[in-house]
Amino acid sequence: MDDMAALRSPRLAAVLLAVAAVAGLIVANSPAASTVLAARDLHLGPLSIGHWITDGLLAVFFLLAAIELRHEFTHGALDTPRRALVPAIAAVGGVIVPALLFLALVRDPELSGGWPIPTATDIAFALGLLAILGRGLPGRVRVLLLALAVIDDLIAILFIALFFTRTVNPVPLLIAIPVILVFGWIAYRVRGRAGPAVVAVLIVLGLAVWVLVHLSGIHATIAGVALGLVMPPIAAGPARHALEPFSNAIVLPLFAFTAALVVIPSAQAGLGAVFWGVAIALPAGKLVGITAGALIASRLLGDRLPVREVIVVAALGGIGFTVSLLMNELAYRDLPEVAAEGTLGVLVGSLVAIVIGGALTVVAARRRPAAEPSAR
Repeated sequence: MDDMAALRSPRLAAVLLAVAAVAGLIVANSPAASTVLAARDLHLGPLSIGHWITDGLLAVFFLLAAIELRHEFTHGALDTPRRALVPAIAAVGGVIVPALLFLALVRDPELSGGWPIPTATDIAFALGLLAILGRGLPGRVRVLLLALAVIDDLIAILFIALFFTRTVNPVPLLIAIPVILVFGWIAYRVRGRAGPAVVAVLIVLGLAVWVLVHLSGIHATIAGVALGLVMPPIAAGPARHALEPFSNAIVLPLFAFTAALVVIPSAQAGLGAVFWGVAIALPAGKLVGITAGALIASRLLGDRLPVREVIVVAALGGIGFTVSLLMNELAYRDLPEVAAEGTLGVLVGSLVAIVIGGALTVVAARRRPAAEPSAR
């Protein structure tokens, strides 16, 4: 029996993520705040502990996301253009509408660069909530949500690379490319039968890619994406099996905890446009954009997607958390007070999406015809 099976559960991942985020908020607004914040900002080598988490550990999450991306595009729900079209158009709608809504609410040009924040969907949390509350729903709901979230992750990765990279040092980046190719070649050659020595070599190469990408000026989590995309399925499967418990139990909760270490403003101080822009655009924009995109695509293809199920997926798509918090940190890295507002906006917007999405999921599951197979 697999001792780590529980740590691979999307339900447990969602619970741990939520608990860690709440704990971060509580600690940041408690007498222990100064001690914990000082520990987060303590430098170990070239980076602070906080940046080791967001730039280093989070690369593991993006490695797993890239493995999921590759699988879905080659053997999963997105392996043909027709199968990919509905979630692709839905994902684009779920990016455009929240971004426009954010820009309508945040008019200050200095702050408007945060428009990508409400465009992300947290694949782990959304699937976890569906697994907890949607056991009676047909399997196509999970497939649609998974496909949409995978494409959403791809868009978010592009946003991080294109909009949150200030200066690029081409030399380390050029050196990283052959290292990535060697990593992929070795992973392909061993065909899933890697011994300890080969695993050690792959780890060293992976760390080298991370260092080179970090030195290039591109956010270092992109290293995880590159490594995940070049891994062949026969090697990616065991890697995912080994790393998923670590990501679910340590990486994501640590990131959620440190990202949520923000002080809640007093009633007198109030909350600014960035908070409201994120808190409204994330649940409302995703709900409208994904629903419209999915229904338009289904009409174009002649498919008849149940509107009830589309709305459930769209509501769950408003759960931002991990990637939204990362993009918030990158967008406002020079404006810590604004970043704190953005973090609160992500947490509040995601909470609204959890409540709405959870309620709609329960209602839809109860109304499922008895003969229809349910999602796992």
